[in-house]
Amino acid sequence: MVACGDGAAGFEEVDDVESIRVPSRPGKAEIDPLLGEHDHLVVSGTDADLAAVVLRLLRKDAISGVSVGFVPSSPDSVVGALWGLPKTPLQALALALRGEVDPVPLIRDDVGGVLVGRGQLRLVRGVAYADEQVALRGPAASIEVTPDPGGPGLAVRVVKGTVFKRPTTLYSRAFQIGCIPTRPVRDDVVFERAVNKWTWYRHTEDLRLVRGAI
Repeated sequence: MVACGDGAAGFEEVDDVESIRVPSRPGKAEIDPLLGEHDHLVVSGTDADLAAVVLRLLRKDAISGVSVGFVPSSPDSVVGALWGLPKTPLQALALALRGEVDPVPLIRDDVGGVLVGRGQLRLVRGVAYADEQVALRGPAASIEVTPDPGGPGLAVRVVKGTVFKRPTTLYSRAFQIGCIPTRPVRDDVVFERAVNKWTWYRHTEDLRLVRGAI
């Protein structure tokens, strides 16, 4: 088990679980040495921690060969809610270790990152498309993008910010926006600089997430 930050708390007493502690949002030095030895990883931590591990799988061209279990360290995990993972840590661990692989859409962006839970654009103004559909023309309080298993890959939720307009949800394979400078948020991590354009799109391979019944 790859335990990110404090993600392994409480698991030391579980038999037959090899726990490797790494920093929060681990990088190349911590994850790459594990990839040649294991075809199944269990990540315990935040959604951002999971995204960091998945990014290394992508960079090492290992998405199709490594399955991933996830034990959310917070009950507010978007990944956990999206894919129906148990809220109790020990139940989540049991599923992550011995559950069945159920591939889910893996979302990438145009600056080399990945999105496993929720992406956000806050207080944004611009023109956005979900595939060929116009998602936004003008201002919005927020735009949220999440993986979606039932359609082409992405669910795009546009909140205009007025009580008279309900949020609009579109489904697409890609989302792109040109806008006044804004800082996107990926899995609760704010991007390091403001950008005036952004793209999220479904990767050609799915993430081999463990979420099936044991």
